[in-house]
Amino acid sequence: MLKACSRSVLASRQVPATAAGVAARASRRRATTMAAAGGVPPLVSPQWLAERLGSPGVKVLDVSWYMPAMGRDRVADFRAARIPGARFWDIDGVCAPASDLPHMLPSEAAFAAAADALGVANGDTVVLYDGMGAFSSPRAWWTWKVFGHENAAVLEGGLPAWKAAGLPLETDAVTDEAMRAATEAARATGGGPARYKARLARDKVKSLSEMRAIIDAGAGAGAAPQVADARPAGRFRGADPEPRAGLRGGHMPGAKSLPFNAMYVDGALAAARFKSPEQLRAAFESAGVDPAAPLVATCGSGLTACVLALGAHLATGGGALPAVYDGSWSEWGAYDDTPIVKDE
Repeated sequence: MLKACSRSVLASRQVPATAAGVAARASRRRATTMAAAGGVPPLVSPQWLAERLGSPGVKVLDVSWYMPAMGRDRVADFRAARIPGARFWDIDGVCAPASDLPHMLPSEAAFAAAADALGVANGDTVVLYDGMGAFSSPRAWWTWKVFGHENAAVLEGGLPAWKAAGLPLETDAVTDEAMRAATEAARATGGGPARYKARLARDKVKSLSEMRAIIDAGAGAGAAPQVADARPAGRFRGADPEPRAGLRGGHMPGAKSLPFNAMYVDGALAAARFKSPEQLRAAFESAGVDPAAPLVATCGSGLTACVLALGAHLATGGGALPAVYDGSWSEWGAYDDTPIVKDE
């Protein structure tokens, strides 16, 4: 086996009548049906958040994460400027510490301890944003949902959209303790029962053995769920190298290629915004995937797979939470006995 393994004041909360504002209003309209039962829509606009910022029970988390090639420092960025009142949630910190795979899900106890450390209660509305637009925030959204948090939402367009709307930023100094609060709590879970109650939906988190069974049964055939791969097409085919050392190239037999940026308007990662539900359904269908049918999303490390998971949720008007193969290609591609297909 190969080894894998000064502060601004909220003087005004109105978004200017710009193109961004129009897009945000359109987003709110298409999310209305998802929130009709009294819940929080999966996508919220900067205007939506600005109108509720500082309200009891509304918690904002910066969940930024970047690939090394992006040349960004999530810690430095948060220290420099953030949405007022936001706390820092480190995807690489609140994870399974003993795993040699990147940002694997933490235990229920660790997740609950991290939520407690940031003052998040089960009934709170948690708004998640990142510095790219919608790159790592869908992973955080899926994580909160898979641990049973009903009212979790992604800030559409992320911090770039907040800035483009002319909304204020907080620039006060942040203590080291505040930066580490969630991570340290997650790694020291012996302090007694948590106030937050985390309940992991285990059927939504696929393991290596479960993925082997799905592939052996024929992904998308019979009772086996579909498998959608969010990696770029070149990596899916095995034509382009993997960014992580020691991984074979190619894809799982029966998997469908659906690069994560197909979920975004114009495919743009910068200040990314999700397409309309109709456009999302078309993107899935063009890849041979039915977003309403059982689906497992995978990618390089389990992060952009959650962009597909959120995309499928939006495409189906708030349907069942899709499953994610948490180890993804960082695990599958590291073994020498996992079946792999390379396209010519």
